[in-house]
Amino acid sequence: MVHYVYLIKTLKGYLDKSYVGYTNDLKKRLNKHNSNKGAKSTKGYKWEIVYKKRFFSKKKALSFEYTLKKDRNERLKLLNDFKKKI
Repeated sequence: MVHYVYLIKTLKGYLDKSYVGYTNDLKKRLNKHNSNKGAKSTKGYKWEIVYKKRFFSKKKALSFEYTLKKDRNERLKLLNDFKKKI
């Protein structure tokens, strides 16, 4: 089974927020966030995927998710890289 760690950010027009999460179905998870059925901190906003990384081990995915959640500098770097692509 494939596992993903993802970084999402709010769409333009919303308060500037980001969120790091783990899933095995990216489309379904993003739909949950955007329909207010995702994580509590994501409710009331619309989101887009900024970054995703695929893993074949759940343990490695969860470990990377924990690291990315704690590493604010890496999150900001990923967000800035995304803005440059637009």
